[in-house]
Amino acid sequence: MNRRRPAPATPAGLPELATSRFHPWFGDLQRLSLWRMLTRLPALIATALRWSWKASPRDTLLTVGLNIAAGALSAIVLTAVVGILQGLFAQGPTPERLQAALPSLLLAGAAMVTRAALRSAAIWAQGRLTPMVERAVEVELVSLTTATRLEAFDDSDWCDQIHRARTLGVYEAGRITGYAADIATELISLLAVATVVTVLHPVLLPLLALTVAPVGWAAIRSARMRYARMRALSTSNRLLYMYTHAMTEREAAAELRAYAMRPMLLAEFARISDHVRDALLAVVGRQTTTRAVGDVLGGIATLATYAALVALLLAGLMPLAVAGAAYLALGQGKAALDRLMNAVNSCYESGLYLSDLLEAFDQARRRTPPAAGTTSPGPLEELRVQGVDFAYPAAEANALTGVSITVERGRIVALVGENGSGKSTLATLISGLYVPDAGTITWNGTDIADLDPDELHARIGLIRQQYHQWPFSAERNITMAAPGTADPDRLGRALRLSGADQVVADLAHGLDTPLDTRFKDGADLSGGQRQRIAAARGLYPQADLVIADEPTAALDARAEERLFSTFQAAADGAAVLLITHRLASTRSADWIYVLDHGHVVEQGTHTDLITHGGLYAELYGIQAAAYNGATPHRHTEEFL
Repeated sequence: MNRRRPAPATPAGLPELATSRFHPWFGDLQRLSLWRMLTRLPALIATALRWSWKASPRDTLLTVGLNIAAGALSAIVLTAVVGILQGLFAQGPTPERLQAALPSLLLAGAAMVTRAALRSAAIWAQGRLTPMVERAVEVELVSLTTATRLEAFDDSDWCDQIHRARTLGVYEAGRITGYAADIATELISLLAVATVVTVLHPVLLPLLALTVAPVGWAAIRSARMRYARMRALSTSNRLLYMYTHAMTEREAAAELRAYAMRPMLLAEFARISDHVRDALLAVVGRQTTTRAVGDVLGGIATLATYAALVALLLAGLMPLAVAGAAYLALGQGKAALDRLMNAVNSCYESGLYLSDLLEAFDQARRRTPPAAGTTSPGPLEELRVQGVDFAYPAAEANALTGVSITVERGRIVALVGENGSGKSTLATLISGLYVPDAGTITWNGTDIADLDPDELHARIGLIRQQYHQWPFSAERNITMAAPGTADPDRLGRALRLSGADQVVADLAHGLDTPLDTRFKDGADLSGGQRQRIAAARGLYPQADLVIADEPTAALDARAEERLFSTFQAAADGAAVLLITHRLASTRSADWIYVLDHGHVVEQGTHTDLITHGGLYAELYGIQAAAYNGATPHRHTEEFL
């Protein structure tokens, strides 16, 4: 049998993306049947109404009530039209017939004006309700995601789910109530038409069904064809988005120019867009054929219906006025069913997005830590890590295994090791952002899981290796607090100790300068300037424990020396945990732990570790050789 070959997901030679994180349910839509759609609708609509009620009970009642009332008026309009026709086609002089039709004419006019007013009011209420629902679900989303455990964001599936919820679920949640109201309106309109035609003549109801059936079939076929097309082009459209983002956003602008990538990217972009265009053009014929079949079937059904009306009229079984009213009723029924099917399709699609959003809510609640401790941590005397294991989500091996270290007030403790040894992971665990899979981390003998997390974090100054520059002013990027709440003394101290005072002095508006060029008078900082701001952020709290994770990676030699002098000064009244690859800076540390593949393999002072001749001595020797001009002996196979 000759089967249609499915279109390729992407043009030849370009990478094929993984399953779409935006539309993971495309297969569900493509296999969708009308019965399955209708059986799911009540639950989707009920969920949408619950969120709408939570956002605004008044506007929910107005949206639903006004749409239902507008639909009910359709029955009055149709009944009045029947009265008009009966009056006009009655026996007698024309003035008397017009007088007989006048009450129905006034009723029809009043009903149509009222219906238009109700629909306008419903649109107003729905326009108010949509942003309220979007805000309600967005607030719920950010409230839940900001409370989840940090390691959840190391799970790619979780990140994809949150991305779908944020970009699509929130938007569709605001639209589904409108679709639900449209469904109610059109159902009432159809019920009104069915009621009127049944009263007019019993045979008209099956004729109505015969007339609207082809319309419903065509609507379902059209919707499924549209979904199939979306599924076929989803990968290419995602690639188009990626290429467009790379060519229009600042992040990639420098490398695009430096590596002369413009011709290549434009050519590949053209290939992808041509592929999308060709796929759209290829489906035009199928869509036209489907519409033509639907029109032909609809025309045949309509012709048969009108033929039946004429036969009834000629046989004297139906008055002329009733036949005219039936003609209008059948036309209204067809239009109402077409609108109903469109609303059902749209509601179901939005409902899938809403279901995905609610699943993200459930996942976030499951990933939220249990009730936080309430014990106050008190000033730090000793922090002890004992037998800690930790693995990232979906990782095959532990990032840390059986790690034990001690950090005491007034001492500088250094964590060193090669990339991937677990240094930053351990620092994140100590700061209370990750939860160990095994073992304990205690603050003055109390497990940090039992401590008040806000009070604990207030006693820790964290200078992260991967720091985030917020779209705030320079001051708020340091204090991480609301405007106008900074402690000027602590702020001035953090600026001096970190060297960020020099950065601020060069900004046009000083501490009030936004650190984002998307804002008016915003500034763009260099890597070293950003790192000084990050260091000031970690020093601002005057914490009991300062955790500095690669704090000098982007600093010049002078700034690096100044910052390490700062850590030595900070150790007079606090504990300092220093993570660094630059082993020259660890010579002043009171104690050094050497990590390798998640294990503590060495510990001691700088002198002890050099004398021992292990991994630390090897790494130190490699770095020292780079400065004194010597060439360290390395086995050739290490580079192969």
